[in-house]
Amino acid sequence: MTGLIRLAYEFFKTGLFAIGGGLATLPFLYEMGAATGWFNAQDVADMIAISESTPGPMGVNMATYVGFTSFGLPGAIIGPLFLALPSVIIIILISKILNKFKESQLVQDIFYGLRPASTGLIIAAGLGVAKIALLCLDQFEVTKNIADLFNYKAIILAVVIYLVLKKKDFHPILVVIASAIIGIIFQF
Repeated sequence: MTGLIRLAYEFFKTGLFAIGGGLATLPFLYEMGAATGWFNAQDVADMIAISESTPGPMGVNMATYVGFTSFGLPGAIIGPLFLALPSVIIIILISKILNKFKESQLVQDIFYGLRPASTGLIIAAGLGVAKIALLCLDQFEVTKNIADLFNYKAIILAVVIYLVLKKKDFHPILVVIASAIIGIIFQF
């Protein structure tokens, strides 16, 4: 399978099953990176930071990032296009039949059943991000020293941001900018 066709396939598959938005795509991205070698877990953490810091939906931003870094401009177009394509197809199909069946108990049960699946994908994504950001598993595996397991600077930054946001409601853009500046200064 050629690179761009594989990219289209991987993001179509991700768009088809990642119900719940950008964070729900993360488990699929980890799997994609492991299967293709296009990126690693640390790259996913960087994608999240960039995607959350730029305008647009997180999943589309990450698909653009992966496509561009792996295959240049054609990849940057194909990645997000094929990520969104399943949703477009499903919405068109559902819009044609939903009015007939919107009162159906089966349809309501299906939508109700999708909620925990979306929640589970988002929780798994959040735990994956926390693992990358707050733990130093590679260093711990080498030293077997529990003190080397934690990324203390990141944990302290997360606690400080939480405490500051708890006291005063800052605009998210200010939090992103402040976090970027702190990351640069303290070389996270």
